Amino acid sequence: MHLTMRAITLLLLFVLNGADGTHIVGGRDAPSHSRPYMASLQVQGQHVCGGLLVREDFVLTAAHCRLRRTYTVVLGVDSLTGDEPDTQVFTAARDIPHPDYDGHENDIMLLKLNASAQLTEQVQLIALKRGRMGRRDSGSCITAGWGDIGDNRTLPDTLQEVNVTLLSQRTCRRRWRGVPIARTMVCGTGSRDLQGFCSGDSGGPLVCDGEAAGVVSFSGRRCGNPRTPDVYTRISSFTDWISSVLNSNQTNEASYE
Repeated sequence: MHLTMRAITLLLLFVLNGADGTHIVGGRDAPSHSRPYMASLQVQGQHVCGGLLVREDFVLTAAHCRLRRTYTVVLGVDSLTGDEPDTQVFTAARDIPHPDYDGHENDIMLLKLNASAQLTEQVQLIALKRGRMGRRDSGSCITAGWGDIGDNRTLPDTLQEVNVTLLSQRTCRRRWRGVPIARTMVCGTGSRDLQGFCSGDSGGPLVCDGEAAGVVSFSGRRCGNPRTPDVYTRISSFTDWISSVLNSNQTNEASYE
């Protein structure tokens, strides 16, 4: 059955709003501060989307995370429920979605922070993957986020991560049965059923060999279901656009709050 654009849009909105917070199902606790590039995008203290720090004053996330309200961007934390001494907090001064984002394709956005982060052991930039990705990358890919660890609104105490097995475009298109899977997307599943991202994990990273390879975009109604693989925006398809935005925005001189 072919899905209409309205149905696809609703599917994307489900990823963002289907439950409270970010979700990694079937995952594990990430080692303390092992993902120092992770950003939590929050509204009124509630985690809404993930992101990754690509320059001291820029966070990369998903375009469908764009809101009419200003994000608070939190860096340098493992747990979102406790006070951590290395936390750095900003506001998103400007959001810059890809100009060709249509509610499905080109689901990528940059957030310019109101100040520059101070790079520390707990807050670091992540390099962007520029080359082609193949299934050989699968053994070293992970996705990470905060939130429901059982697809039942059970929140974790700390950042979660899960290994990701990459799929070919042909396999992904066959499993999605009519949902357009573009070359600017990359698909993956967990190593077993019910492993992967879920509602609100949007904007978080797919990391392969220590480089950011994808941004969480959309999945199916049942989190971690291999019949509807997780779909990420392929970062290597957008490196020219990312470079253009960064080059046209000078680094903030102000220090972190």
